[in-house]
Amino acid sequence: MTAASNPLLADWSGAFGLPPFGAVKPEHFGPAFEAALAAHRAEIDAIAAAKAPPSFANTIEAMERAGQALDKVSNVFFVLAGAHTSDAIEAVERDISPKLARHSNAIYLDAALFRRIDELWRRRTSLGLNPEQARVLERYHIRFARSGAGLDQTAKDRLAAINERLATLGTQFGQNVLADEKSWALILEESDLAGLPDFAKSAAKAAAESRGKPGKYAITLARSSIESFLQFSARRDLREKAFAAWTSRGENGGASDNRALIAEMVALRAERARLLGFASFADYRLDDQMAKTPANARKLLDEVWGRAKARAGQERDALQKMAAEEGGNFALAPHDWRYYAEKVRKARFDLDEAAVKPYLALDNMIAAAFETARRLFGLSFKPVQVPLHHPDARAWEVTNAAGQHVGLFIGDYFSRPSKHSGAWMTSLRDQEKLKGDVRPIILNVCNFTKPAEGEPALLSFEDARTLFHEMGHGLHGLLSNVTYPALAGTAVSSDFVELPSQLYEHWLETPEILQKFARHYKTGEAMPQALLDKVLATRTFNQGFATVEYTASALVDLDLHGLPKPEALDVSAFEKQALARIDMPAEIVMRHRLPHFQHLFSGGGYAAAYYSYMWSEVLDADAFEAFKEAGDHFDPATAKKLRDYIYSAGNLRDPAEAYQAFRGRLPKVDALLKKRGLADAAVGGDA
Repeated sequence: MTAASNPLLADWSGAFGLPPFGAVKPEHFGPAFEAALAAHRAEIDAIAAAKAPPSFANTIEAMERAGQALDKVSNVFFVLAGAHTSDAIEAVERDISPKLARHSNAIYLDAALFRRIDELWRRRTSLGLNPEQARVLERYHIRFARSGAGLDQTAKDRLAAINERLATLGTQFGQNVLADEKSWALILEESDLAGLPDFAKSAAKAAAESRGKPGKYAITLARSSIESFLQFSARRDLREKAFAAWTSRGENGGASDNRALIAEMVALRAERARLLGFASFADYRLDDQMAKTPANARKLLDEVWGRAKARAGQERDALQKMAAEEGGNFALAPHDWRYYAEKVRKARFDLDEAAVKPYLALDNMIAAAFETARRLFGLSFKPVQVPLHHPDARAWEVTNAAGQHVGLFIGDYFSRPSKHSGAWMTSLRDQEKLKGDVRPIILNVCNFTKPAEGEPALLSFEDARTLFHEMGHGLHGLLSNVTYPALAGTAVSSDFVELPSQLYEHWLETPEILQKFARHYKTGEAMPQALLDKVLATRTFNQGFATVEYTASALVDLDLHGLPKPEALDVSAFEKQALARIDMPAEIVMRHRLPHFQHLFSGGGYAAAYYSYMWSEVLDADAFEAFKEAGDHFDPATAKKLRDYIYSAGNLRDPAEAYQAFRGRLPKVDALLKKRGLADAAVGGDA
């Protein structure tokens, strides 16, 4: 296959510079990666071997300009590997993951290259760099040092082997979880649907039809499917069966069991940390985060944990009472929680989730997220017809208040067997100015239940919140306004990256947005004020449960990656012991159990850093208070500071510096406790 015949290596002359998805086939990726890796390696070798003394231009800027072909091929591939995979794509992924790790090792362990960067770092005050250039140099020096560039050759060789093996294991982990999710469905008859509202029945019918089961109903392991079933199904036996499948992904024995992979990954990460001079992987990971140390992260989690358990204990008692009143002669179990929580919520607030969903049509919620961006940042979204990676995906051109092109936004909202679970933001191209005015192409990927043909997709309030969350990440990429690719968009520490996304969720709950966009999908009528008031009144309902399931996952993550030498790890036993140590309520399960905890093990982006969501929530709760203090949820002056110092600034500044530039001070935890309704929860109560 020649470069001319490979669409991945050709110039992309289509609209917005999008890749020609219709022409790309799995067999194109192997040759394309091979050519792109070779080209990048040649560029790096030339930089490292340059005879001219190192300068910012011939070393740092040269590295920033290198690897364009590899970026293009990788971005296309990983969009498909995550959102529309296949056996052929998975085979490529297994093959390319260790090769990409090997390539990265060769760069970051290159002694000659590091000598040039280190010399620049030592002379940094005399180079006449502007603040952004100084930040780029700092990040490169840190990245190389943390990769082991300054170690002896024996240690470098071992680090390279560890990194390559971890890449292979991470790929296999994610593919195993997807395999378990694809292979399971609970096929139901009409008689099995007791308690399910019409929207859930319709979605289950469509899911069955897509699996070749016409006339049946299917519950899948997509979160929007399984959680709706657990929330509404009156069949306790079926809830138990579905919940067991949901929580045992990656732990079923056989080829897709992830426990041995986890044990090996945790041991390798700990070894890598020791080689780099750290006591544990958690110490290594947090050293370059906003939290700085595991102790700082744990302090926040511990402060919330006691309050969350106390509140969850109160919630459990209310659910148990409801079950008893209905004649249930059993102790509340994890597969009962969502079902009875919905009943208690309906009784306490006279609010039925099934009554809310008709007002939260997907298209309306997308429009709501766009309107929020318009009012805050002056952005407009115009639908465009362009070739995309899947027929379900759709695209919008984004322009600013002056009508200038900002970027392209792509939304891919429905679950399918070819898509990994969860929700995420990614990109096909990142913003930068070094190689010209490069505009971003940003994707939001979600897993909402696809409706039956001709029916609208109706979201739960939690689904709508997820949509706003990912839109926040999307805006972080779209609004990026930096020169150097290394600092663009979401290239910030993991305990800061969730600030723009979690902060954006707040605007979903503002009256200005809900009153305009929460409209009945049939009549177009606005959500009645009484119903809207009930929705807002329930914001802190069941927050003990939600906080416990999240915080337990974060604490177990820190415990696991805090082990100095975790050899011969029994993953199931460790998880059980870690939960016993924190006195995990028996009626609640971790939000992500270790065998399917993709944040930690499918690439490892949040390994030892799952605490980041709560760390960022302290920031986002405090940040939204700035708008409340201004007396306007869309206050222009506050929105401008938010854009300038958070959404547009990428990694121009240290995270604490960036937050203080926006808020005038560091955040306080009080706003988080208030947001979750835990401010008055007694610490250490029965749970």
